Amino acid sequence: MSPTELVADELSYWSDLDENVIGVVFRDRVDDDFGWALMVRDRLGRFRGVHLDVSIVSERRAEAGLRVKIAEVSRLADLAELGIQGDETNAPVDLLTPIPGTRPDQLHPYFIELIERSGRAPARAVLREIGPWLTAADPHFVREFQRHQFDQRLWELYLWATFREGGYDVAHGEAPDFLVSAPGVAFAVEATTVAPSKDGVLADHPNPKTPEEITAFLADYMPIKYGNSLTNKLKRRSASGKAYWDEEGASGLPFVIAVADFHKPASDGDLGSMTYTQSAIWAYLYGFTADWEMVDGQLVITNRDLASHTFKGKTIESGFFSLPDSENVSAVIFSNAGTLAKFDRIGVLAGYAPAKHHYIRTGIRYNPDPNASEGTRFTEEVGKEGYSEGWADELQVFHNPKAVRSLPRECFGPLSQHYFEDGQMVTYCGTNTVISSFTMIIQEIESDGNMPNNPSS
Repeated sequence: MSPTELVADELSYWSDLDENVIGVVFRDRVDDDFGWALMVRDRLGRFRGVHLDVSIVSERRAEAGLRVKIAEVSRLADLAELGIQGDETNAPVDLLTPIPGTRPDQLHPYFIELIERSGRAPARAVLREIGPWLTAADPHFVREFQRHQFDQRLWELYLWATFREGGYDVAHGEAPDFLVSAPGVAFAVEATTVAPSKDGVLADHPNPKTPEEITAFLADYMPIKYGNSLTNKLKRRSASGKAYWDEEGASGLPFVIAVADFHKPASDGDLGSMTYTQSAIWAYLYGFTADWEMVDGQLVITNRDLASHTFKGKTIESGFFSLPDSENVSAVIFSNAGTLAKFDRIGVLAGYAPAKHHYIRTGIRYNPDPNASEGTRFTEEVGKEGYSEGWADELQVFHNPKAVRSLPRECFGPLSQHYFEDGQMVTYCGTNTVISSFTMIIQEIESDGNMPNNPSS
């Protein structure tokens, strides 16, 4: 997959009425002519190439040729036979069908919502498409996704989709979780999450409400939570004594930890913690925070070093990138978008929105004004004309200034990337960067006021 973007520009996409046969028209960057590729599903349900034509003199002729071929294949071909590639495994990964023998009470409540709620149809459709592309390297993946580790496994699925969107080939393994590659670049990724604390002082969640409480929460409680998840990965060793960066396939490559915060889910009247805890992660990673003030209309930022973070007698050292062995971590990736809402929105954009459902997204985007102290607020209906979104819009990359193997900036192109240079935080940010958001699912009801069986909200 990955070399394709180096030699061709995709121009337009076509399908039959039932979308059983799809195709793409492209321009050959090398020869400056045109071509098309036609795809049908293989034995696992993945769209794979079965017909190709190249060296066409114009885009219009390429489109005409593809449309004729789609009509011919749709009318005459045995699609099941045509799609066989010969490299399929015995069965696809099915994320959505409960494993036989599973009791209803064993299913995670979010998984039940995913498979039963009408408003989650777009997410179901996206996961149905992703499943066949996964390799069954971890035999427990589906079971954990359906039961007790839904958030953690959904985070991995989000990362997989994000890397694929970036044009990478992705090998999904066990340790580390991903080997990501494209021509001339490769890196390893281990995923982790911040989960609710079940014991110790952190189990007594402060549940901040006031601005002062939130400030204290982000200054101490959340850095400790992020620190626990990240240092566990830093200190982990296999039975043979290997760290993640020494494992087969990962040795010699930049090593990245991808972290997301799922420790406090959304509830009635309260947003999930992931929507507002990202400021705590960079303070912990680099061991400093920033104070700001407006002076004569100009934003003035002053850095302040941090030595530690303390909550109810528990103290950790600040500055993850200064810890022993952390030089082997090239970067830390963070996103607050590895949720069902993201899968829903991507599904809506792919045409999977159910009838009488609306997806309203409210959030904050990056503000390019150099004197801005907060982002730009927005409210948009997903799928309406002019709306666009990618998997990686919320992704942030925090580069380790002391890494023995740096992660090239080109790996993540226009995404938000942070560096600590000459005592200052330097950020490169794309125009589509979203800082945080939440999505409301609104379902129309009948005029008589009768509520559907599975109302969305």
